[in-house]
Amino acid sequence: MKIDEVPQDSENSTYGNAHKLIYAADEHGDFIGVKSSGWIVEAEATQSALKLIEQQCDEAWRRAYNGETAALEYFMYFRRMDLALLAQVSGLYQWRIRRHFKPEIFKKLSPKLLHRYSEALGLEIDFLKQLPAHPLHGSQVHV
Repeated sequence: MKIDEVPQDSENSTYGNAHKLIYAADEHGDFIGVKSSGWIVEAEATQSALKLIEQQCDEAWRRAYNGETAALEYFMYFRRMDLALLAQVSGLYQWRIRRHFKPEIFKKLSPKLLHRYSEALGLEIDFLKQLPAHPLHGSQVHV
């Protein structure tokens, strides 16, 4: 990509007022860093991914509200994680986490396991054990 081809679609940017560094070739063919204010294709892909995460989060909240899953699954999606990432961050096997999604199992978790989830999700244990009255979105939690 040449310097004058670096996207500058700031109206649809997901960067806010920030910029992203993109490497582009100058007139001599050397690569240099150029600030980009955004790219509409990247913004649309990001917005699509965020909608999917929000949908998964809302569905997990509904299941937890109906007693079909533990609040743990909801908070996993709320923190923009999936099962594989939560397993990696917590150091637990995926099959164990899926088992902990069962409300009757989650209620019996040891303080040590709850602490691991608390650390992995960045939430206090008491908060992790309590489903909020309605789905939270974005930065509504500062715990």
